Amino acid sequence: MSEKIIAALATFIIGVISAGGYAGVALLMGIESACIPLPSEIIMPFAGYVLGTTMAKLILVATAGAIGCNLGSIPPYWLGRWGGRPAVERFGRFILLNRHDLDLTEHFFQKYGGLTVLAGRLLPVVRTFIALPAGIAKMPQLRFHVYTFLGSWPWCFTLAYIGMRLGASWNSNPQFKAIFHRFHLGVELVLLAGILWFITSHWKNRIRTEIA
Repeated sequence: MSEKIIAALATFIIGVISAGGYAGVALLMGIESACIPLPSEIIMPFAGYVLGTTMAKLILVATAGAIGCNLGSIPPYWLGRWGGRPAVERFGRFILLNRHDLDLTEHFFQKYGGLTVLAGRLLPVVRTFIALPAGIAKMPQLRFHVYTFLGSWPWCFTLAYIGMRLGASWNSNPQFKAIFHRFHLGVELVLLAGILWFITSHWKNRIRTEIA
């Protein structure tokens, strides 16, 4: 069961990247930055594996990913800017956002200001939802996008580089294949458990519209 789920997710991501190239990478990373939990930890390594055949192409892959982060951040940024926290709480349930996630990102933003956007792209949960408190605080949009790009690019490059190196080892090192086959079920189970934990915990604790 776990193998089927992981295989389906991998097939979807590889299919989008193979069909869309750099635009596909931008699309997938845009989905993640739109507060939808499609993890970049899966997207960018596959992107590096599929497209990162040279260092120049790897740079383009990272740039496409960072652009996608910017584009995907626009809707949640404007949701926060337009409606403030009440609007975020009203619509947050549709993206499995819970108050803990929102409180966490707001705490970071209030403590560190706009620099949270720069550093938050390297932090789980915070990187996915950071556009919301930035919009609520009415952070200047140009600065928001500059910080988003600068914070996202190293993250995307590192993950894509890992994917490129693992892909090269996969094709040239039989020992690496043997190790992978030995432990791949355990990795799949951990990944599946993480995905299921996120969905179930956020579904149960998602922000609900208050009914007077």
